[in-house]
Amino acid sequence: MGANSRTYKFALGDALLEHARQGHTEILLRDLAVPYAMRLAEHAARAPQAPRGTSIGETDFLGVAAAEREETHQLGRPTDRLLDAAVKSMPAMVMRKFHNLGGGSEVPHRFYKVTGSPRRRSVTLTPQLLQVAQSDQARGLRAELDARWSIVESSFAAGIGRALVQEGVTVDWPTLQLTDKRRRRPVTGVAQALIGFQHGRCLICDDTLDLADPLAVDHVFPFALMQRYASVGRWTGPDLDALWNLAPAHEACNSTKSDRLPRNGELQRLTQRNEAIMGSPHPLKKTLQLALHTAPGSRVAARWADFLHEVQRCCI
Repeated sequence: MGANSRTYKFALGDALLEHARQGHTEILLRDLAVPYAMRLAEHAARAPQAPRGTSIGETDFLGVAAAEREETHQLGRPTDRLLDAAVKSMPAMVMRKFHNLGGGSEVPHRFYKVTGSPRRRSVTLTPQLLQVAQSDQARGLRAELDARWSIVESSFAAGIGRALVQEGVTVDWPTLQLTDKRRRRPVTGVAQALIGFQHGRCLICDDTLDLADPLAVDHVFPFALMQRYASVGRWTGPDLDALWNLAPAHEACNSTKSDRLPRNGELQRLTQRNEAIMGSPHPLKKTLQLALHTAPGSRVAARWADFLHEVQRCCI
């Protein structure tokens, strides 16, 4: 939930999950740096890893990654120069800040501890990290990490980034991808982008979602309402095909729900999910801010609970 000026935390999170998934508890920093550097080099080859206009010198880690990415790709592993740069920079940079949250706070536990001398540092992976990496939600967490990484990269990109900040995203239904409104370029998957803000749970039944299971993207307020009202006059509510009304769910739950109106528990969970996005620096925040301006009655809703209450009134 922290603000991102670089993408180092995503690469470190990915590397930590990879080692913890294998049950490692004590590793050399250099071994952790291998997947860290490799993932950054792969991402740097296709998208910016810092905001446009950021000054990146030759000794900056991103500068080294840019210079070494072609040889790294050919080797299938980080070059010695890239790996040395990662080992040197990680303890003083990303590993010091990884547990930070917004507003100067931190997570209440640690996922790792760094020990040893500068020449031979070790990393202890804590039980909290092992528990997360080996849980039923681990696969979904990796997918969510990739989704957020893609969204942040898009916010850094020229053109796309400006569109995300000013206009938000839209949904391409044939592919279930979020795209920037201006250029219609894919950013990431709908389910992968939203699932973390629902704490990895189905919005309908509130049980854990596993991305390996059949999933659906549910219209919490059924899209059929717009079609039904259009046949007898016009729909006076907001666009129900927009991000604020979409939620990852079990395919079976979505099928059973069909076109019924949302229940109180589902509306409460949707409110909490949308408020969580609004309270983050995530680029999806702009999309939801714009949605609040489409509240029924040509008014701007201050809170999601108020907005959803007004949408309910349109359905009566």
